[in-house]
Amino acid sequence: MKTHYQITEHPIDPERLRNAVVDPAAGALASFLGMTRNSFQGRAVDHLEYEAYAPMAEREMRRIGTEIAERWPSVTGIAIAHRVGRVEIGETSVAVVVSAPHRRDALAACAHGIERLKAGLPVWKKEVFADGSEWRENAAAEEPNEGR
Repeated sequence: MKTHYQITEHPIDPERLRNAVVDPAAGALASFLGMTRNSFQGRAVDHLEYEAYAPMAEREMRRIGTEIAERWPSVTGIAIAHRVGRVEIGETSVAVVVSAPHRRDALAACAHGIERLKAGLPVWKKEVFADGSEWRENAAAEEPNEGR
């Protein structure tokens, strides 16, 4: 299986991640790009700043990749990248790309990957607003209308 795990200070290149996992046996490629939005809970966001201890975070990414491979044995490739440093509005802060022979496994594995990342990746996020800033865990927040 092809894998690529990366903590980076540089912009995430989705095409590079796609190329890292593309496989002739894969008829499906699913990807998730998490991007910085301009507001959080009604407050205008100027930008985000992420911090991580890269060796620990990349080790956790590999663990999540192994979990995906065990749960979806047909998966042929997994790429996970997370940005650190300053991330502007509209820029990608996290990406998960999965290749598999069929869409169902690719989509399920990709969704599982981002959920596991948000739940346990040791990355911290500073949200910078016009009137201050707040540090928080980079954890999954409950989405409006989730499950409907």
